[in-house]
Amino acid sequence: MLRFFAFRKMKIIDYIIVGDGFAAYFLAHRLIREGKSFMLFSDGITGASGVSAGVVNPVVLKKFTTFWLAQEQIDALHKTLEEMSAYTGRNYWIYEPVFRVFHDEAERDLWLKKSGTDELRPFLSTDFTFFDEIHNPFGCGEVLQSGRVDVPAFFNDFSSYLHTNGHDAGAAFDYNLLEPENNIYLDFKYRHVVFCEGMGVVQNPWFHDLAVSPNKGHHLLVKLPAGSTKSTVKKKHFLFPLNEGHWYYGGTYDRNGVGAAVDEKAVAELESGLSQLASDYTVEEVRNGFRPTVRDRRPILGAHFRFGNLFVMNGLGGRGLLNGNYFAEELFRHIEYGESLRSETDIARFGSE
Repeated sequence: MLRFFAFRKMKIIDYIIVGDGFAAYFLAHRLIREGKSFMLFSDGITGASGVSAGVVNPVVLKKFTTFWLAQEQIDALHKTLEEMSAYTGRNYWIYEPVFRVFHDEAERDLWLKKSGTDELRPFLSTDFTFFDEIHNPFGCGEVLQSGRVDVPAFFNDFSSYLHTNGHDAGAAFDYNLLEPENNIYLDFKYRHVVFCEGMGVVQNPWFHDLAVSPNKGHHLLVKLPAGSTKSTVKKKHFLFPLNEGHWYYGGTYDRNGVGAAVDEKAVAELESGLSQLASDYTVEEVRNGFRPTVRDRRPILGAHFRFGNLFVMNGLGGRGLLNGNYFAEELFRHIEYGESLRSETDIARFGSE
């Protein structure tokens, strides 16, 4: 008896990326830079990256300390943004430094003391500033090497680039259609799949047990009287100008927050903090998202314990912009060249199933 088999015409690609936040887009940039073929799948739902402030701040302003790999991450981000500008047409760095609004003279004195240490000398200016538009009776200290990334433009431009150049699948990823034993997804024969899904990973059948927890954050879009301030200021939360009198103020951190609805407690916290900076403001919109966080505050990178070409990049936390860029490079070099992952970021630190 004759049997007829239908053979799918497969498109061979190097990578499938699942996600559309900072991790996914910075990884996509590396693939573009290295001439790798890839397709990106996403559900199109705006996650934590899309509503993030984009503030690049090397100093933990509550404690006046810096964080792991701060200088290396800032240098790497500038390099990446310069590379991306070659094909998107613009650099998304906004040269508006962060200023700490001092609570009192004691905090200002502590800033001066910390500015003399080897750890913080590169990041803390010893010159103080006063702004007319906000309440700052004890002045403000400038955080050196700080600034912002134009998050809306970054995502709009890069999304358009991916679509125009045939890298955007325009569809969500369907786990049920992945054949990891055969390296096949739909009509694609792939070398690697990298899941960069943020909190969406809880639905992922291969990485659903990843040690990430949601941290819900809110921020406000507010209207303030017109002013000349072209900087980011922080007392309790970050405040910076957008356009046409609109300002960003946020964001909160809530490990117990659930659901997409606005939490009035978070809004009250934000308004309380904003009132310390400005008396006359109007809240026009409240936005929120869930950051994927890890108990040891380190990203999670690496391969599935059984399917060695299924990878994950997650747990970027509140510094998703810097972490997403820096560790996309680390994961890429691990996949392509076999370079070891840092023990602090390797998924193996949690053991295997």
